[in-house]
Amino acid sequence: MSLNVGRITYLNCAPFFHYLEEMGFAGEVTAGVPSDLNRQLFEGTIDVCPSSSFEYALHSQDYCFLPDLSISSVGPVQSVLWFVSRDASALEGGEIFLTGESATSINLLKVIMQEFCRVDNVSYRVPDVPIEAVLEQGESALLIGDRALRAARSFRRDDMQVVDLGQIWYQYTGLPFVFALWIARCDAAKAMPEEMQRLAAQLQMARMMAFDRLDELAEELAPSSGMSVVELKTYWQTVSYELTDGHLEGLKLYFTLCHKYGLLDTVPEFHLFSMEDACCVR
Repeated sequence: MSLNVGRITYLNCAPFFHYLEEMGFAGEVTAGVPSDLNRQLFEGTIDVCPSSSFEYALHSQDYCFLPDLSISSVGPVQSVLWFVSRDASALEGGEIFLTGESATSINLLKVIMQEFCRVDNVSYRVPDVPIEAVLEQGESALLIGDRALRAARSFRRDDMQVVDLGQIWYQYTGLPFVFALWIARCDAAKAMPEEMQRLAAQLQMARMMAFDRLDELAEELAPSSGMSVVELKTYWQTVSYELTDGHLEGLKLYFTLCHKYGLLDTVPEFHLFSMEDACCVR
């Protein structure tokens, strides 16, 4: 048996995946955007994935997550960006357009609006046109991943500002924000515990090699990314790929606030993968 691993097609995942095969991984890899991979993970067509932390909260009874690994921020993240009017009064009764690709970032924005900005009469909508076109019209919008990175480099309007949601979260809480966990289906973890443990070790080694060879990695991916070598390196060095107790504290606060504002029915427990019991409660 071999694992089917989901891969988010964003640059922030490159340090996990670029050298993964070189570390000995021989399973299947399925690529997609977070929302697609969330669905496939829930349906069981993939076994494990760096998936939205909100997806874990929705189905924590079916999931566990790998230790020490995440896609997080400790301050700015650069790729979860809210483009918004400089006129704060425009938030009241306004509309924010969304990409629809990541439930975690969308619900983080909703939490920020209500908990930190004290604004709760905002509507959210996925537009019928590319969100970049909405931005050009001066509308407020949330972009994530590589599209956010590109928009931040090209978008210029004097009447709008770019707000990094990782920075806002850290400013108000002093805690990391966990955008994605390495989520595994409990049935897959129980059926293939050795393969899951081996994957966790391979991911750690692949990430370490990526940062040891950061110049090489950036030079290889820069031409197709639309970013310079320096910009890519700076971006990867900004992202936090760890999962410390501080990260888990930030994640627990996020889930608690999502529950407070009706985005989650309950605050989920943390189930950490181990060889002895694939879904250990932490």
